[in-house]
Amino acid sequence: MITLYYFRGAMRLIYLITSCLIFSISGITQKTFEFNAASIQAYQEITRLKIKIGRQLLEKSSQQNPHNLIPVMLGSYCDFYTLFFNEDPEEYNKLYPLFEQRLDELKEGSNTSPFYLYSQAIVRIHRAGVSVKFGHLWDAGWDFRKAYLLLKENKKKFPGFSPNDLMYGALQSVIGTIPKGYKWMANILGMNGSLTEGMKTVRNYTNSNDGWAKFFFNESAFIYPYLLFYIDNKKEEALQFIYQKKMDLVNNHLHAYMATNITLNNKQIELSKSIIQNRNKSDDYLKLSVWDFQMGYVKLYHLDIPEAKVYFEQFIRSFRGNFYVKDVYQKLSWCYLLEGNMKKAEENRKMQLTKGSVETDADKKALKDAKAAIWPNTLLLKARLLNDGGYHHEAYKLLVNKTESSFEKIEEKLEFSYRIARIFDDLGRDEEAIQKYLIAIKIGADRKEYFASRAAYQIGQIYEMKGLKEQAIAYYQKCIEMEDHEFKDSLDQRAKAGIARCKGN
Repeated sequence: MITLYYFRGAMRLIYLITSCLIFSISGITQKTFEFNAASIQAYQEITRLKIKIGRQLLEKSSQQNPHNLIPVMLGSYCDFYTLFFNEDPEEYNKLYPLFEQRLDELKEGSNTSPFYLYSQAIVRIHRAGVSVKFGHLWDAGWDFRKAYLLLKENKKKFPGFSPNDLMYGALQSVIGTIPKGYKWMANILGMNGSLTEGMKTVRNYTNSNDGWAKFFFNESAFIYPYLLFYIDNKKEEALQFIYQKKMDLVNNHLHAYMATNITLNNKQIELSKSIIQNRNKSDDYLKLSVWDFQMGYVKLYHLDIPEAKVYFEQFIRSFRGNFYVKDVYQKLSWCYLLEGNMKKAEENRKMQLTKGSVETDADKKALKDAKAAIWPNTLLLKARLLNDGGYHHEAYKLLVNKTESSFEKIEEKLEFSYRIARIFDDLGRDEEAIQKYLIAIKIGADRKEYFASRAAYQIGQIYEMKGLKEQAIAYYQKCIEMEDHEFKDSLDQRAKAGIARCKGN
């Protein structure tokens, strides 16, 4: 009896110890997703590009609750913005492996939380964006696919969790307009999208009163205008959104960057300059070479050549990456060409051959031009720059007394017809624009310059704006059908988006 008594007592003790151990292990391994005060503040600072302060707050949040995985997810934002904007190879070697570590950590969280799959999707989107910048397109494709599937699954499990909608809708929109040159990747990865459905999803999320939508507004206010402007072709709506939402373009550098990019591409150069100059210059913000890049264009488009050179050269000195490097060297060569300094112009042209990458269409074009070793016609170049800057009347004055016969070379005849058409287009003289665009198509349909394809796209835009969708589709299709020309992929994507809009797909 005594032996049995002690045996039972020992068993109870072992059971108690084992239960405590299991409970303890469970408490250690089962991690949670909690937005505490420090992580909430960290998110706000990070999405203003105050990365250093954001990291400090994440450290504080982790100390307050070591089992909280929200700081892990937000740490991915810090690394993404740092690598995506600055492309520093040393930082890449240090930070890129952390994406995989974060994914492993996030898988330790509770799968009953809507943030379990969502956080993994976010990290994969971040890693994919960085992979694109560093030339690893296949890796990027797989990460985008996995993120897409994770978000799709999360929407089924947690249909009321609104943050799913921003990234899922954005991916849908972009996938739905993938150009022919990258369609093979989408097909292999099994991704399908819809511009109309994707934009509807993002629009409803961004403008909703949902608590999460309000909390993550800094992100949606960065992504949504880009989609409106570049994918949905609603340029004025994108700009109205920025101002209707009273976005802080002084103290939020992420939003300031987005607004500068959009206004530059919408030919509102004075507004771009104002945003760049008025942003908060505190050292708390992530230091970006892109401000010099953008200001270089601001000056170039107004033909302020000496100042443009200063900003472009500052960008070259400070930027450690490869995107748009060939493009900037080309713009520097143009600056010296317009000044008549051919020695320096040639020096910068040689740099187009050896520096930077060819991941962007602008860089591909710069490399092609450098290999061709043909300088642009300075009159047409000045008209182009002024027109790209929104100085349409000044550009028109340069070309008003010219015709195609004013130029000897066929490529200059082609560029003139396209250039004067764009000026007419921007001045609202639609019929004159279409007439000149048609001449550009006739001259350049079988040539490698982008002018004919872009002319077809522009006619499509004019007809779309007039509500003449069948005519618009016909010219968007004509744009796509032209092969082997500059900017093929980006023009195809724009034209494909135009067709999708007109068809309501």
